[in-house]
Amino acid sequence: MKVVKLTVLLLIFLLGGKFASAQKSTRLTENWEFVKQDLGGVWEAVRPVGAGNPESVPLWEKVTLPHCFNARDAVNPDVNYYQGPGWYRTQLEVQNPYTNGRTLLHFEGAGQKTEVYINTTKVGSHVGGYDEWTIDITQAVADFQKTEAFQKQFKGKIPLSIRSDNSRDLEMMPSDLSDFNLYGGLYRYLNMVHVPAISLERVMAKAEVDPTGKQGRLSIKAAFQEPAQGGETQVQVRVLDPKGKQVGKHQANYAVKAGEQDLHTFQLKTPQLWSPEKPQLYTVQVTVKSGADTFVQTEKIGFRHIEFVEKGPFKLNGQRLLLRGTHRHEDHAGVAAAMTEPMIRQEMRMMKEMGVNFIRLGHYQQSRIVLQQCDSLGIVVWEEIPWCRGGLGGKIYQEQGRRMLTNMIQQHYNHPSVIIWGLGNENDWPGDFPEFDKEKIRTYMKELNALSHQLDPARYTAIRRCDFCKDIVDVYSPSIWAGWYRGVYTDYKEVSEKEFQGVKRFLHVEWGGDSHAGRHSENPDNALAKISSAQRADERAGDASLFGGSARVSKDGDWSESYLCNLVDWHLKEQETMPWLSGTAYWPFKDFSTPVRPDNPVPYMNQKGVVERDFTKKEAYYVFQSYWTTKPMVHIYGHSWPVRWGNEGEQKMVKVYSNCEQAELLVNGKSYGVKKRNSQDFPAAGLHWTVPFVAGQNQVKVVARQGKQTVQDEISFRYQTQKWGKPTRLTLEKISEANGLTTVEAKLFDAQGVQCLDAANWVHFSLAGAGKLHDDLGTSSGSSKVQAYNGRAIIRLEAQAGKTTVSAQSPDLETVLLTL
Repeated sequence: MKVVKLTVLLLIFLLGGKFASAQKSTRLTENWEFVKQDLGGVWEAVRPVGAGNPESVPLWEKVTLPHCFNARDAVNPDVNYYQGPGWYRTQLEVQNPYTNGRTLLHFEGAGQKTEVYINTTKVGSHVGGYDEWTIDITQAVADFQKTEAFQKQFKGKIPLSIRSDNSRDLEMMPSDLSDFNLYGGLYRYLNMVHVPAISLERVMAKAEVDPTGKQGRLSIKAAFQEPAQGGETQVQVRVLDPKGKQVGKHQANYAVKAGEQDLHTFQLKTPQLWSPEKPQLYTVQVTVKSGADTFVQTEKIGFRHIEFVEKGPFKLNGQRLLLRGTHRHEDHAGVAAAMTEPMIRQEMRMMKEMGVNFIRLGHYQQSRIVLQQCDSLGIVVWEEIPWCRGGLGGKIYQEQGRRMLTNMIQQHYNHPSVIIWGLGNENDWPGDFPEFDKEKIRTYMKELNALSHQLDPARYTAIRRCDFCKDIVDVYSPSIWAGWYRGVYTDYKEVSEKEFQGVKRFLHVEWGGDSHAGRHSENPDNALAKISSAQRADERAGDASLFGGSARVSKDGDWSESYLCNLVDWHLKEQETMPWLSGTAYWPFKDFSTPVRPDNPVPYMNQKGVVERDFTKKEAYYVFQSYWTTKPMVHIYGHSWPVRWGNEGEQKMVKVYSNCEQAELLVNGKSYGVKKRNSQDFPAAGLHWTVPFVAGQNQVKVVARQGKQTVQDEISFRYQTQKWGKPTRLTLEKISEANGLTTVEAKLFDAQGVQCLDAANWVHFSLAGAGKLHDDLGTSSGSSKVQAYNGRAIIRLEAQAGKTTVSAQSPDLETVLLTL
């Protein structure tokens, strides 16, 4: 088969439960076939097939890995996403270069249950969609190579078939009540790895440093790949500093046996410390000699001292560090969980460029690539197991939790970015089982807490939103959604301080609100008038719903980017005045799909991200930049707001987000003065002006200065003074064409022909004839069914001149057609 080969110097960084890295590793990305259903058995994947014969069904499609079989249907507005089995098959060329070496299949993650076959022989299985795992196929390959089918039917190749299954299962984590999809498929990389007869399963490097940074200690343990061979082998350990200079070396013979064993402990004076500003990484290189073969494994590690002060802030290397964080789900437009390495790298860079120094990986162990990026970019990590919602299952369920916690800690132990192991999320949310017993949940939480500290005494444990377990873990995050699910955003500081007093160590993860990208408001805070300031601002059962219950912005607000920017702005300016605060994490960085929100403006999307599902930045991204970054930046609010409205001569607010000392605003060529930035002057840290616009087109420009550096930004928009009534007419027109894609826009007008700029009607796009809609992407411009933003909605498509017709429908309005 055609493969993408990785060039490895000593080895690639692959560490996983039941797996170790090796010099000969290949990503299996090409020449796969897939069928989105079950088979009668594995024989149907490998039996001889004549073209057109009955044996050729079901029909297989060609795919590349990583691949998620919910790439489109997760956000299809008209269906429930597929939960069931799917099959993958390919043929391998297996040529192990080592004498008596072994061939392994290393899965970086597959959802949610997986069975693996060589020809018709089942060689292994795994339960759990997020941890790494490995299967030894050496014997199965050798056995198949002795068969007639190996030469005649498969022409010297090895048939590999994999059954992936994300069927609903109450005895599995996470719960299907969770606010994210439980994806199916081989959605992370799959590697074929050749190792010598003696190799390592894992290396665990514990890097410690005292608070002053003067004395470093590095303890190295390793476990041999099972089955243990017996006897002794030579092992060499080298330590290289961030510039590649050797600073430590040890060599000795060790017994080849099962289990972890200590290799060596190094003492390093004044090691270079890892931090968000300078993420200094050392290299640990472990070499194992076995006859003429050599196995090498390298790990990147970092020296840093972490401390969550009791009743106080977080300290890194003895200094307070305010954790400025966000969250990540493994989800992206068009591919769902099957994000490629370039996509992951781009996402992590965007976070860093926004000013993030902390990330909570919700709500499961994530790709090794994410952790490697956090190490190299300097982003501190809370990573957790997927015990999320639903309650507590039985023995099988609880064993999965223990296993996934063990795998997560062992597989990501060496990453200096990780400071917290998360044990659960919203475990106070019942629904999956007839019984909801708080004491049993507490007992299990205590067990996980003890297991985490046993496996890794150096890191903290944490949970979010389960008040009856908050005394068990080291760090606790209550649910505080001031200004969204409860209360108003000005409650935030008071509520946080009250929650801070009730726990030993407080860290606030998950805050924010939804925004429909492209929707803006002249009066975004109007909804707050309906909402009373609550004693507490935490989310209650049912508050996430768009129906019923008490007044709240999530139900009664306009879901505009304008409101979200104000909410974020208020939270960030308050965080600067909370010296006891360890930090927070905005929920989430990017919009992601969820089966429990079918009625959102983009159906089946959680729209709380500061970027859309395709990396398109929303306005809130720049609010964070203005508080969290130092490289001079400036951004006028409203780049995606083509039409503003109001009375003629009315004073309208212009907001500018910048981290510069001062900025000057010009509207239609006239200066409206220079303002100095003051983070406590809400909104926009004092960089807000009230100015008149002229009816028709307006040009707004800002010039910001930081010392001798100057940055600027400008936008243009139309100002509408005509008033409008109820939408009575829908229009559809082509507005652009680029890169082979045509963009069409639907608009809503009243009976007088005035555009209804606050209209939020549903718009449903469809296509007839040649061409293809770019829908099911989970974005405001990539959904066939979407709520209008300011009386308009767009979608992109592939069209053929004269052969493509697009339609737009909206309830109670006449359908419109456009032939391209």
